[in-house]
Amino acid sequence: MGLAIARRITNGRRLVLAYYSATALEVVATDLRDNGYDIVTHTVDLDAMRQLAKAAVNLGQVDAVVHTAGVLPVQASQQQVLEVDLVGIANVLDSFYEIASPGLAMVCIASMAGYLGGGITQELERHLATAPTDKLLEHPELDNKTPMSYSMAKKGNILRVKAAAKLWGNKGARVNTISPGIIATAMGKQEFEGPGGDQMRHMLAASAVGKEGTAEDIANMVAFLVGPESRYITGADFLVDDGVVAGLASQRWAA
Repeated sequence: MGLAIARRITNGRRLVLAYYSATALEVVATDLRDNGYDIVTHTVDLDAMRQLAKAAVNLGQVDAVVHTAGVLPVQASQQQVLEVDLVGIANVLDSFYEIASPGLAMVCIASMAGYLGGGITQELERHLATAPTDKLLEHPELDNKTPMSYSMAKKGNILRVKAAAKLWGNKGARVNTISPGIIATAMGKQEFEGPGGDQMRHMLAASAVGKEGTAEDIANMVAFLVGPESRYITGADFLVDDGVVAGLASQRWAA
């Protein structure tokens, strides 16, 4: 998905491409350079986001930031899911807020899973939205043994961005989330082949068209949200899920 987004939004821009694996990063960067893109690479981990933000701004005006990194429950432990998918995105928000300037637009990739985990208490909602990043996992309801960690993390992404919108707006910058549905990627294939495959097929059947989306579908929404046409949009989440969440709600209402 990240590669599709890079191709969609980089034309005419210099792209700072960041990933934890230097080898994988260079493979993608070479592919993009061979196709005429202006690419700068930066190897990062969860603790290096501020260095990445500073490196980006040292190259010039930062127009857009897109955060796509994440892990699925089929790929990692519940604790790792919370650390990467919840704390990771909070670190990115903190780091790029420091260098935010008028016109910057940030998009964080969440997931429709943030809509499917059931309700949470107002106390937990407030915590996910506003707790200091280094205290984000310190809440009794964030049990890293529950299979709902992924949904909780993605719900946290959406809440965190909503809470950040005013602060970013004070700097003339915008921030939004996109919640993809079932997308035909390598990670999506792992989900279908994992323990949750039956649930994935059930959700696909509930969607409007009944087929997977593509990485380009998400890239198109990203391009809109980092472009001038969306200048009045911030603090919002956009479901790009072929109506899965709506379809599941319709099933409940019909029961």
